[in-house]
Amino acid sequence: MDYWSEDGKAGSPRVSVSRFHGEDGTDEYHLIVVPRLAGSIESQLADIEHAYRAAIASAGLSMSTAVLRRFFCSDPHNQTDALNACSISRPHQADNPCAVSWVGQIPAAPAKVALWAYHLSDPRGELNKRQSGHTLTLVRGDLAHHWTTRLTCPGLSGCRDQTRGIFDAYDRFLTEGGMRLADHVVRTWLFVRDIDADYADLVVMRREFFAARGLTPQTHFIASSGIQGADADIAARVTLDAYAVGNLHEQQIYFLAAPEHLSPTHVYGVTFERATSVAYHDREHIFISGTASIDHRGNILHHGDVGRQLERTLDNVEALLQQAGAAFRDMGHFIVYVRDPADHAVVDHRMRERFGSAPIVVITAPVCRPGWLVEVEGMAVLPASHSDCPAF
Repeated sequence: MDYWSEDGKAGSPRVSVSRFHGEDGTDEYHLIVVPRLAGSIESQLADIEHAYRAAIASAGLSMSTAVLRRFFCSDPHNQTDALNACSISRPHQADNPCAVSWVGQIPAAPAKVALWAYHLSDPRGELNKRQSGHTLTLVRGDLAHHWTTRLTCPGLSGCRDQTRGIFDAYDRFLTEGGMRLADHVVRTWLFVRDIDADYADLVVMRREFFAARGLTPQTHFIASSGIQGADADIAARVTLDAYAVGNLHEQQIYFLAAPEHLSPTHVYGVTFERATSVAYHDREHIFISGTASIDHRGNILHHGDVGRQLERTLDNVEALLQQAGAAFRDMGHFIVYVRDPADHAVVDHRMRERFGSAPIVVITAPVCRPGWLVEVEGMAVLPASHSDCPAF
């Protein structure tokens, strides 16, 4: 993985970029853009767009290579008009479709908004993308990559009913596309408006829903993050972002565990995979779920010490990567969640001290157990050779 920073004029947003160059020709990019000057949401979005477009151009990309843009927002309900007015954060763009996600997770001050973007560059031509409803579909050969964003059910009461409604709607989408939850969904994000109050209800409903569809401790689950995050609609208590791949072959996907470092999730009643690897002809995608300071018995380690929790969290992430033959040098980006905004500076400093110019964003978003002060997730891309797997 190649990393670099795009440094503009003084006070311009911080831009970090990663690139994976594939032997088959398709390159993958992750970009993180974070404003460094205080200002209105409109001015910060304008600064982000300017810096983002400049970084894209510097990398030799066009805007048509965009697949996903997620905006981490300090107050999405009151920022909706500005997000809809900005060309890169507008959810539906007929001329240049891109999956766009907004989530209420607060970046470090003075930023009101930060951006994570994912791009693909294919020398064979323009990406074959189309957008319908909540989902962007990217067709590549026999595979169809589906990025679903901001799926909610605000008309239902309570977290449990909303969670069931979201999964019912997503399951219908999968069925209509000839897919199954157990076979084709690679990664989910479940954003809960009040994680401390509502996560237990989400866990129960997800476990019941998964079990009815063959996802159990004896089979497998799905890589996921369950984290605090708000939709722009204040009635939405849960929001789903998800990634599924149609026509995914069974031999392409396997699930990573490091039981000597961190327990299986079902030990403490939840139902997600620690990490998932998807193999293609020339690469492997490794999706690291939200990972915290936990031991092999499921216990929280280093209560009250965010620095030591971060160290243990990274040890756990590294152990998962090693199961796939990967390392931190293969990470395309890191999303770091902290419970206490006062911990932003120390966590950001330690991440940058260790990982340099890798794309990193630190945001306020309490984790599913109050004792966890920090959580890390991300995606790695590993060079590989799988003659029996389709090209990415």
